[in-house]
Amino acid sequence: MIPQHPAKFYIDGEWVEPMAPERLGVENPATEEIVTEIALGSVADADRAILAARAAFDGFCATPLAERIALLRRILEVYNARYEDFAQAMRLEMGAPIAWARGAQAWAGQVHIESTLQAAEEMVWEYSRGATRIIHEGIGVCGLITPWNWPMNQIACKVAPALVAGCTMVLKPSEIAPLSGLLFAEVCHEAGVPKGVFNLVNGMGPVVGHRLASHPEVDMVSFTGSTRAGTAVAAAAAPTVKRVAQELGGKSANIILPSADLAAAVRGGVEGCFGNTGQSCDAPTRMFVPRAAHEAALRVAAEVAAEVVIGATGDETTTMGPLVSRAQFDKVHGLIAQGMAEGAVLVAGGIGRPEGVNRGWYVRPTVFGGVTNDMTIAREEIFGPVLAILPYDTVDEAVAMANDTPYGLAAYVQGEVSEARAVGRRLRAGQVNLNYPEWDTFAPFGGYKQSGNGREYAGWGIHDFCEVKALVGYGTA
Repeated sequence: MIPQHPAKFYIDGEWVEPMAPERLGVENPATEEIVTEIALGSVADADRAILAARAAFDGFCATPLAERIALLRRILEVYNARYEDFAQAMRLEMGAPIAWARGAQAWAGQVHIESTLQAAEEMVWEYSRGATRIIHEGIGVCGLITPWNWPMNQIACKVAPALVAGCTMVLKPSEIAPLSGLLFAEVCHEAGVPKGVFNLVNGMGPVVGHRLASHPEVDMVSFTGSTRAGTAVAAAAAPTVKRVAQELGGKSANIILPSADLAAAVRGGVEGCFGNTGQSCDAPTRMFVPRAAHEAALRVAAEVAAEVVIGATGDETTTMGPLVSRAQFDKVHGLIAQGMAEGAVLVAGGIGRPEGVNRGWYVRPTVFGGVTNDMTIAREEIFGPVLAILPYDTVDEAVAMANDTPYGLAAYVQGEVSEARAVGRRLRAGQVNLNYPEWDTFAPFGGYKQSGNGREYAGWGIHDFCEVKALVGYGTA
C-alpha cells in the first residue's frame, strides 16, 4: 500500500512540499525493486515541524484528559479501518511475509494503542499528599525517532503515550521503511488530530534526527535504534538538557535449564530467534544449553531451521522474508563467515541465498553450535536469523556468561518454574521472559546498560512523556 503523499511531509495539519528537492527510493527488499520515492527533509523542514509543535503545545496540553483519550480512541478506530493497508505497506517496505505483517507487525500498532488507552484511563494523573498536590502533565514538544524493523510497534509506543499525556510531537520514521509512518499520518489527519499536535518529517538520521535531538524547542527525544546511533542522539541532546529515552540494541540470552523440556525449549528459542527474520532487538540470539544436552539441542535446532518456509512475501505460507536491505544482507553474511572462521560449528544455514532464490535480500536461517562466549557471533548484535548455541557446565556459569555483555534489553529462561524465577532475578536485563510467556503489552520494556534507558508500553510509556509537578500549599490555599 503506497501512501497518498509519499514525497510530502505532514506539518501543522497539512501535507506540505519539502523545502529541498532531495528524494530517496523505497526498495522492496524481496524483489529489489523501487516501489516509490520519499522526500528527504532538511534542517529547515525539521525546524518548521518543531515550531508547529511548539505553537500547538500550550493549547493541547490544557485539553482535558477525557478529550485526549477520546482523540486516541478515534485514531484507533481509523487505524483498524485501514489495518490491511498497514500490513501491505510493511510487506512492501521491510519484506515482512503477509501473514506476519498482519498477525504481528500491524497488530503491534493496534495492541499498543489499545494498551495505552486502558492505562490512561486507569492512571492516577494527580493526587494530594497532605497540602501538596502532585500532578503529571505532558513534558512538551517531543522528537520521536523510530526504526525500520518494527515500524508500527515503535510509532504506536511513542505517539500514543505522548499524545494522551498532552505532548505535541514530530515523528521521523526510518527512511528505509517510511510507508507505514506516512499512512499513520493519514490516520491522524482523518481522526481529527489538532493542527501541530502530530507532525511527520522523513529524512536521514544525521540531518533530521540530529536536529530533533539538538533543537532547543524540543523538550524530549525518544529514540529507538542502534546503540551507536543512540549515543549520537544523546550527545546532540546534552547541551539543551532535554530528556532522552532510548531503546537500543540487544544480545539476549536464553538459558535452557537442566529441568526444561529440551526439545520444546530449543524449538521455542529457535523460532523466537528467527521471527521477523531475526530483525528484533530483543530476539533470543544466544542459547545456553547444558553441555550434556548440547548435541541433542543442535539436532532439534537443525530440524526447526529446516522447517522455515522462505518465499514470496505475498504468499500466505511464507514464514520468513528477506532482510531489509543490501547493507543488512552484507553485514549478516560477514558475521556468519566470521563465526565459521572462529571455529563455531555450522549446524544449519550458512553463506549465500537460500536454495532456489536468486533475488531479494534473503538469507539462510543459520544455527551455530559449540559457540564460546568470546566469539564475535556471541558478542555482536547480528540482526538476522542467526542463532548461537553455547554449552555450559553449571547454571552459575550460564548466568555469568549471559550477563557478560554490554547489552541488557531482554533475557529468557526455560525450566521448572521456581528455578526459572530464581535465575530470572539474577539476569541483568530490563525484561526477562520465563518459559516463553505471551507478549505482555503492559509490562515495562526497555534496557539495562547499553540497551538504553526509560521504559515503553502502556502506563510506563505515559510516565516517560510526563513531567511531575508539585503544587506545594495547594491544600491550604
